Amino acid sequence: MTEFTSLPDLAVRTLGGSVAAASDESFAEKENLINPWAPAFSPETFGPKGQLYDGWETARRRDGGHDWALIRLGLPGVVRGVVIDTAWFKGNYPPRASVEACAVDGYPSDLSGAGWVEIVPESPLKGDTAHAFPVAVERLFTHVRLNMFPDGGIARLRVHGEVVPDPRLLAGLTVDLAALENGARVTECSNMFYSSPDNMLFPGLARNQAEGWETARRRDAGHDWAVIRLAAPGVVRLAEIDTANLKFNAPGSAALHGRDAAGTWHPLLPRTALLPDTRHRFRLTASPEVTHVRLDIHPDGGIARLRLLGDLTPDGARALDARWTALKH
Repeated sequence: MTEFTSLPDLAVRTLGGSVAAASDESFAEKENLINPWAPAFSPETFGPKGQLYDGWETARRRDGGHDWALIRLGLPGVVRGVVIDTAWFKGNYPPRASVEACAVDGYPSDLSGAGWVEIVPESPLKGDTAHAFPVAVERLFTHVRLNMFPDGGIARLRVHGEVVPDPRLLAGLTVDLAALENGARVTECSNMFYSSPDNMLFPGLARNQAEGWETARRRDAGHDWAVIRLAAPGVVRLAEIDTANLKFNAPGSAALHGRDAAGTWHPLLPRTALLPDTRHRFRLTASPEVTHVRLDIHPDGGIARLRLLGDLTPDGARALDARWTALKH
């Protein structure tokens, strides 16, 4: 749709997002806003409240007010763009919507005193349309509030951005340096025909092969690869390469290389045979300090999850702390 949609959806349920409250959900539940799948629709499917919608739908307002939904982001970060999708809402969509955001520590239940910032001004909407709004506010946010004027139905809210982890949860601990929730990202890859390589960095276990990274079948002598920018510079102590659910399309083997701050690549794990549908764990010895890791799979196939457990370097910990502090103010 637009460049920012390649960034993680900070609000999606699979990354820990939650719809904390809404002004009304008479026709369809607020929780549908952050479902990870594309909105579905079955015509003439009625429940006790009317036509069933895979989205959030409110009652018709008669008081001059407007409806809203409050979403706690699964991952804190800098929002680069928002998608408000009115899929399947054709005669009952809101004519306008806006989005606000705030940043708070911890898990407060009352956000009435939070410093809300408008990141998407009140804008016109169309029915059955995904509306993309770029955001240019360089601040850290933990919550967003979707306002629709005056009422109606919205299928999905996507909040795309860059993860900014809380350094207090990482410094001094062994952490997954490749975890999306810690700020890691795939910056380059050879092929993403079936699914995004960022899927490998998601929390939890993959429930099916679509929740990992899978490439097309190669018909040449090459191999596929992905480069991961670590959460911060660190030393990788243990690598986990998981081919869960990939029974007939797992790679035959894999290798890992790490890039240091000077741009030099170092071997971390030699080319090693992989089994289908298996969690492989490898202890790494004599690993240097690295900023990026390249996963090479031979020749092609799918990886469900990649975990790179290790320690932040002192410089890495300071960099995380500096970014967190700068973006909170």
